[in-house]
Amino acid sequence: MIEFLLLGCVVGVCAGMFGIGGGGIMVPIFTMIFLKEGISDAMHLALGSSMCAIIITSLSSFLAHNKNNAVRWDLLKLIVPGIIIGTMLSAFIASFIPAFYLAMVFSLYMFISALRMFFLKSVSKTRRIYKKYIQFIAGLIIGSVSAIVSIGGGSLSVPYIASQGVDIKKAIGTSAAIGFPLAIAGTFGYVVSGWQNTNLSEFIIGYVNLKAVFFTTITSFLFAPLGVKIVHNIKSQNVKKIFGIFLFILSMKMLFEFI
Repeated sequence: MIEFLLLGCVVGVCAGMFGIGGGGIMVPIFTMIFLKEGISDAMHLALGSSMCAIIITSLSSFLAHNKNNAVRWDLLKLIVPGIIIGTMLSAFIASFIPAFYLAMVFSLYMFISALRMFFLKSVSKTRRIYKKYIQFIAGLIIGSVSAIVSIGGGSLSVPYIASQGVDIKKAIGTSAAIGFPLAIAGTFGYVVSGWQNTNLSEFIIGYVNLKAVFFTTITSFLFAPLGVKIVHNIKSQNVKKIFGIFLFILSMKMLFEFI
C-alpha cells in the first residue's frame, strides 16, 4: 500500500507539471509490484490499472490548469473525438500489436520532440491552427498509441499542440484535459478485453486492479495541483527545456526496454 501512495505523489507532481497521465511511470512500477505479488498477467494488468489511475490524476491536473486559464477549449473540442475512437479501438487490440515496432516509433517521436523543445526558439504565436481533419487524425494517432502503451498522451499531445504556436503552458494544460476522456475510453477497453481476468475477491475487474488504482490516485489527485503551481511559476522557455529533458528521458527509457 505504501508503495502505491508514494508512486501517486510522484505521478501527481509530474502530471501537473507536464500535462501527462503518468503511465510511463506507473506501468513499470505496477508491473514490478504485481510480479512480486505473484499476480498473473502482470503486464496487461499494469497497463489497464495505469489507464484507470490516469482518469483521476488527469482530472485533478486538468481542473488545476483550467483555474489558471491554461486550457485551449477550441483545440480540445477538435482533438477529443479522434482521441476517444483511437483509444477504444487500440485498447481492444493492444495485445495483438508488436510492442517493439510501436516502441521504436514512439521513442523516435519523443526524441525529436525533445530536441525541438530544448533547442528551438518559441514557435511564432501567429502560426495557424491546423485544420479540423488534421486535429481529428492527430487525435486518432495520439489515442491509439496512448492506449497501447497506457499513457495519458502528454508526451505526444504537448509537442503537437505547441507546434501550432500555442504557449507551452497552455499546451500542457490542454494535454491534461485530453488525458481525462482518453483514460475513460482506454479503461473501458481494458475492462472489456480482460473481462475473463475478473477476480472480485482480489479487487480485479478485467485488466484493472482497483486496489492499486485507489491507493495510487489518493495521493496523485492531491499532488497534481502542486505540479501545476510549480510549472506556472516558471518561465515558458524554461518549461520547454524542462519538458524537453523529460521527453528525452522517456524516449531513452522506452528504447532500452525493447532493445
